[in-house]
Amino acid sequence: MINSLYTAATGMWSQQFKMDTVSNNIANVDTAGYKKVKAEFQDLIYSYSKNAGAATAQNSTTPTGIYIGHGVRLAATTRIFTQGNIENTGNALDLAISGDGFFQIQLQDGRIAYTRDGQFKLDNQGRIVTANGLLLSPAIVVPQNAVSLTVSPDGIVSVELADGTIQQLGTITLTRFVNPAGLKSIGDNLYVATAASGDPIEGTAGQDGFGTIMQGYVEKSNVDVVKEMVDMITAMRAYEFNSRSIMTADQMLQTASNLRR
Repeated sequence: MINSLYTAATGMWSQQFKMDTVSNNIANVDTAGYKKVKAEFQDLIYSYSKNAGAATAQNSTTPTGIYIGHGVRLAATTRIFTQGNIENTGNALDLAISGDGFFQIQLQDGRIAYTRDGQFKLDNQGRIVTANGLLLSPAIVVPQNAVSLTVSPDGIVSVELADGTIQQLGTITLTRFVNPAGLKSIGDNLYVATAASGDPIEGTAGQDGFGTIMQGYVEKSNVDVVKEMVDMITAMRAYEFNSRSIMTADQMLQTASNLRR
C-alpha cells in the first residue's frame, strides 16, 4: 500500500507538468509563429513477482507474469511544427513562411537564432529587425529615400526609390532542420540549433523543399484552443483521480493500523 502512495504521487506530478504545458500553449494562442508543445510520458520501472514464460512443470510455462508498476514520469516535451493560420495584415514588413523553413536572426552575441515570427520592423539605420531590435540575417538595409518595399515569394527584397527607380537590396534566405523538434527555445519566439536538431540547412524560399515567403501576412500560432481545453480537463480529472488514490491508500493503511491495536 505504501508503494501505491508513491505511484499515485508520480501521477499527480506528471499531470501537473501536463497542465503547465497546456497552460503555456493557451497563453500563447495569439503569439505569432508560436508552435504548440506536447507533453509525453513513460511508465517507470516494474517489480517482477513472476516472469512470463517461467517453467511451472516439465513441459509447461506461465503464459503471463506478475508485474507491478511504480508510476509515470515526464519523458519529453515535443514542439509540434505544423503550419499555423496565415493572417493578412497589409504591412509590408510582415512576412509569413508558407511551408518549411525559419527566418535567421542574429543575436547580440553574434550567434544565429531561428524564428517563424515574421513581424519585422525598421531601425533608425533602415535595417530590418525584430521587435526586440535583433537583425534579420542576411542583413537588409532599406534606403531612406525608399517609397515602397517589395519581398518576392523567393525572398528577393527590392524597393522603389523616390525617383521611380527600382533597387534590389538582397535576398532573405530560409533555414530548415532535419529534426526541428530538437531546437532549443530561448524565448522571444526564437530557437537555437542543438546536436539533436542537426546542422542548419540554408536555402532559397520556394526551392528544394523550402516554403515561400508571403509579404503582408503573419503566421499565427498553431494552438487549437478546443483541443487544449479538452487536454486541460483530462489532466485535471487525472490529477483528481490520483489524489483520490492517495486518500484511498491512506485509508487502507489506517484500517490496517487499527487492526494491529
